[in-house]
Amino acid sequence: MALHKNDDIAAGCLPKERLAANFADMAPPLSAHAAVVEADRCYYCYDAPCVNACPTSIDIPGFIRKIGNGNLVGAARDILSANPLGGMCARVCPTEILCEGACVRNHQDGPIAIGALQRHATDHQMAREAVSGKPLFARAADTGRHVAVVGAGPAGLSCAHTLALNGHRVTIFDAHDKPGGLNEYGIAAYKTVDDFAQREVQWLLSIGGIELRSRYQLGRDVSLTQLREQFDAVFLGIGLGGINALRADGETFAGVLNAVDFIAQLRQSDDLSTLPVGQYVVVIGGGNTAIDAAVQSIKLGARQVTMVYRRGVAQMSATWAERDFARKQGVVLREWARPLRIIGMPHAGSGDAQASAVQFETTRLDAEGRLEGTGEIFCIKADVVLKAIGQTLVSDGIDAQLLTLDGTRIAVDADGATSLPDVWAGGDCTNHQALDLTVQAVQDGKLAAHAIIRQFACTVAKAV
Repeated sequence: MALHKNDDIAAGCLPKERLAANFADMAPPLSAHAAVVEADRCYYCYDAPCVNACPTSIDIPGFIRKIGNGNLVGAARDILSANPLGGMCARVCPTEILCEGACVRNHQDGPIAIGALQRHATDHQMAREAVSGKPLFARAADTGRHVAVVGAGPAGLSCAHTLALNGHRVTIFDAHDKPGGLNEYGIAAYKTVDDFAQREVQWLLSIGGIELRSRYQLGRDVSLTQLREQFDAVFLGIGLGGINALRADGETFAGVLNAVDFIAQLRQSDDLSTLPVGQYVVVIGGGNTAIDAAVQSIKLGARQVTMVYRRGVAQMSATWAERDFARKQGVVLREWARPLRIIGMPHAGSGDAQASAVQFETTRLDAEGRLEGTGEIFCIKADVVLKAIGQTLVSDGIDAQLLTLDGTRIAVDADGATSLPDVWAGGDCTNHQALDLTVQAVQDGKLAAHAIIRQFACTVAKAV
């Protein structure tokens, strides 16, 4: 669904200079001096809680010590050995609830800026390789094994890099024009500037042994049966391609959009001044996608942006840091309200109705902790409504036996193995993700790759 360009929804409501400033890097990189000063604050804890809080178990004290000693290459090796997408994770990880949230210095003068230090080391290494051409890692000798990876998001890229590093050939199939998954299409533009998602993918692919095939969709262009016949193993990192319906009257009105589509359109735009901008935007949802959509609407020039969630802030999946950032940007957060219907008005020159407001009912928890409506109704003016109420698995091309009983995810064990002996899966599409985060998807892909490698080794041993 597209936005009508009318008096309220117009393109180019802010000058290009203002837009460039609004979408500049929200966390500029540390200088060399600042990085050393910050590294010197670290206690280099034994059995460090920050490491235990990192889904990929990066040796955080180790790489910070190396930064303090001026060994940035060694620091990058520590990071990227554990997390091949360490540069992106340094930018988008909610460090406030992971490594930095666990830092012992929280009880003193504040946590070590672990994310900024991680970015400092990985950015240095990527820039170094771009100049010298000397890679940080060397690929092992080709094993003759060939693995299909479906999905070029964080899980698929992590799996592919780990397999290739160990000498296995990998072909990645991805439905999009560009690789990267949510790193390319689903993260706020001010979090990852200068086309970093694509630069990181190119660094990752430079290890060799990885072929990328874009615009290949499972179930449409290639089947799981074909992949199992043609490859030694298959990894599914397909993410969640479907969108939950709002199930409210008026959902099909012009101006009602999926937040992920809005973010993707913004991320792929070459000129933000040409994007239609709602003046009164309502975002429905309480996760990071809702925050990203709301803040970027403000940055594009919306006059009023309201983010509405059916429960309280304590139940929001967006972190406290994300919520505070949104408020500081001017987003109004409304709790305990659910949408009843979208009110529309006829649009001049079109047979479609244009969203003009959203009607909500306030909510509360009953005695048994279930959400219920209170009967109190209110409306919020809205010419644009962005739905950020969660995504769903598109199971096209996936054998029914791979799915959970309710069909909402791919069922896997701790290593990502599915019910088929040569098929693994990881990331958002699986049933065991503890955290709906890029860094968790990276870990899923890495663990599955190591499981595949172990199985190949066992097969060789049995053959001998």
